[in-house]
Amino acid sequence: MDTLRGRDIANDHDEVDYAVEDPAIEAPPEIGSDERRMHVRAYNYWASLLGDRALPSIEDLNPSDIEDFGPHSVLLDFTVGVDDPAVAYLGGALRRECEIERHIDHISEVPSRSLLSRLTDHYLQILANAAPIGFEAEFINQRGAEIVYRGILMPFSSDGDTIDFIYGVINWKEMASRDLTDALVEEVDQALRSAPQSIGTRPIWADGPSGESSRMAEFGDERMDSLDDDAGLADRLALARDFAQEAGNSDARTRSALYRAIGLAHDFALATRDAPEDYAEMLEDAGIAVQARSPMTAVIKLIFGVDYDKTRVTEYATILDYAQGMMMPAGSLADHLEAYIGGIKGLVRDVRASRRPEPAAKADPAIEARAKLRVAPAIAPAALPVDADGLAVVVARREADGSVSIVAALPDGAKLTQQVIAATA
Repeated sequence: MDTLRGRDIANDHDEVDYAVEDPAIEAPPEIGSDERRMHVRAYNYWASLLGDRALPSIEDLNPSDIEDFGPHSVLLDFTVGVDDPAVAYLGGALRRECEIERHIDHISEVPSRSLLSRLTDHYLQILANAAPIGFEAEFINQRGAEIVYRGILMPFSSDGDTIDFIYGVINWKEMASRDLTDALVEEVDQALRSAPQSIGTRPIWADGPSGESSRMAEFGDERMDSLDDDAGLADRLALARDFAQEAGNSDARTRSALYRAIGLAHDFALATRDAPEDYAEMLEDAGIAVQARSPMTAVIKLIFGVDYDKTRVTEYATILDYAQGMMMPAGSLADHLEAYIGGIKGLVRDVRASRRPEPAAKADPAIEARAKLRVAPAIAPAALPVDADGLAVVVARREADGSVSIVAALPDGAKLTQQVIAATA
């Protein structure tokens, strides 16, 4: 597309680079070709309705007739108000995904943790930009499933000038849960550990096409010990990155390689204390800023990459914080993770549990009330709230000299006042 008004589309499967072609549309990461094509087809459909107008006419839109992406769409009507627009149309596929069984009239009725709520959250951007907005992210839905989605919102008008309708199209995928994938990795790793080792055929020439990968797979543990105590910070970083890359590429030894990578990250973090200037230069070159509340995050990003999964970055940084707090020596963290019950997940869970503050003990209201009444000023009898019969329920305090002071009284007409009078009569 050349402008926000689009161009003539000969083939509605053409790929569109939103970030380059259309700065008003955000450029989300890839989900897959099917979802990307639906995203593009929806935009091309919107552009085909423009003609010579600034905005497509709502009269030209009938979502129920769009077999392609109509079931994945929603139409919002702003003629009833901007704060709570009406839901004029909701596609069947989107309704089923959100488990919406009843009819909904306004977006205030949209379930808060549903996929539809993620789409409707963006509608104010359309009103501000007067142009289509693309977006993509992931979240945990109402079923507790991890969903990755891509959507686009497109403005429509009833008079050619005012945006009073917004048409949204969204597609999604349900991802396997992290607990499931971690459990599968654990099972595969245990099976490989218990299986007899086989000796494969290796190329004779060490500098052959697979020489480096063979050395990494066969001599990984020796490489950990190959650095001298006085090795430079750059060498330690390179070694840690090697194992981080191996952990990402290896299927057979993922957990062991990952433990070694995290262990080397701890060793690198310890070494930065002796070379702070070199470390600062590395961070600057990588465009990484150190967070005061979590300095180990910078170490993990430097080793695993700035685009590494944010959840994993947080977990690995938590492990490094733990190792630093325990004053673990260099070379010891990988073995510690191997022996820890539950591995990475178990250690992170226990560390986070230990950081949660103990709930404050609830004060006994009776004790607090007595403490107040012990020092409360005396009430003059003439100021007591009495009923029609001149009766009052009071709290009296015996003073040190033996006299009695009235320090509180129940209000006249209170139910408790009548109950006390009845009980004492």
